Amino acid sequence: MQRYGAEFVGTFWLVLGGCGSAVLAAGFPEVGIGLHGVSLAFGLTVLTMAYAIGHVSGCHLNPAVSIGLWAGGRFPAAQLVPYIASQVLGAVAAGAVLYLIASGQSGFDLAAGFASNGYGEHSPGGYGLRSAFVTEVVMTMMFLVIILGATDERAPKGFAPIAIGLGLTLIHLISIPVTNTSVNPARSTGVALFVGGWAVSQLRLFWVAPIHGAISGALDNRVIGEGSE
Repeated sequence: MQRYGAEFVGTFWLVLGGCGSAVLAAGFPEVGIGLHGVSLAFGLTVLTMAYAIGHVSGCHLNPAVSIGLWAGGRFPAAQLVPYIASQVLGAVAAGAVLYLIASGQSGFDLAAGFASNGYGEHSPGGYGLRSAFVTEVVMTMMFLVIILGATDERAPKGFAPIAIGLGLTLIHLISIPVTNTSVNPARSTGVALFVGGWAVSQLRLFWVAPIHGAISGALDNRVIGEGSE
């Protein structure tokens, strides 16, 4: 239960910190943090939680990561369902807290997106379904390559959270214009449920593509990582 509680808290922090920065601070007049700040915020949530709860649960914070670690032989199948449930519940709890905060502002409107992921007319840059799918698959694949490589027993000790956090920052810098960056089904679900409508109808992509990418990243690591032993 400590592991599941850690995943709940860690995913809560990821969604509150990452999506919160997008909803509350990205476009704030004159001092808004913009794309660069939101990208860094997501990276910082993972970096800080990796040091805080990594020794408890491994700090997955992401159903795709848990599935990718299982595919890479680093995580038992028996714990997948409770880990994923904890992550999704933490993300939804963070979405609720963020809604309570954001809705206190005059003129708040969920139609603005509430940091939801989307494609087509709901893509920040107007990218279609194909671009969104490829982006989410490739970005999640590379994220798993980074995670599995940085946490390998042959890697330098103590630096994995930095590599993983900076990796997620880079992923957001690349892909926010395409999908608002998911690479994490829990993160997508946590805010989409409050937006409803189009966000929920497009949510399937942000489960299927990251999971596909995570498994691909795990298989890649077996070739380039384990093959070098």
